[in-house]
Amino acid sequence: MVHAASGFRGTRAGAAEGFAPKNQPGNAVGDSLPRMRVSYWCSKGHETRPVFVKLPEDQIPVVWDCRRCGGTATRGQFQPEAPLEEPEDGYKSHLEYVKERRSSQDAEDVLAGALERLRAGGALPD
Repeated sequence: MVHAASGFRGTRAGAAEGFAPKNQPGNAVGDSLPRMRVSYWCSKGHETRPVFVKLPEDQIPVVWDCRRCGGTATRGQFQPEAPLEEPEDGYKSHLEYVKERRSSQDAEDVLAGALERLRAGGALPD
């Protein structure tokens, strides 16, 4: 059991100035590094502004993940992307795969047969 008056205490991450460990030299207590905010824009127009320690311009990341949609955000101003005809990752929806396998006439025949079976079973009115 730890006594309430124990000297063994931790500090939370991001603690306020002046809460440095007691075993550090006196000049380290309360010292903070200069910080800066950098704006990143994703293709949907969301702005993300992470905080960095003051760094030279070439060390600041060029891209960052958007906090709202997870897309790639860049430091340039927002410019909407043109819609893609074919997805980059080659993903196709279920409907696209079905359209590759069946013609419109096949789809009409399958639908007519399914409706006929439902009406015969009394599930659908005529």
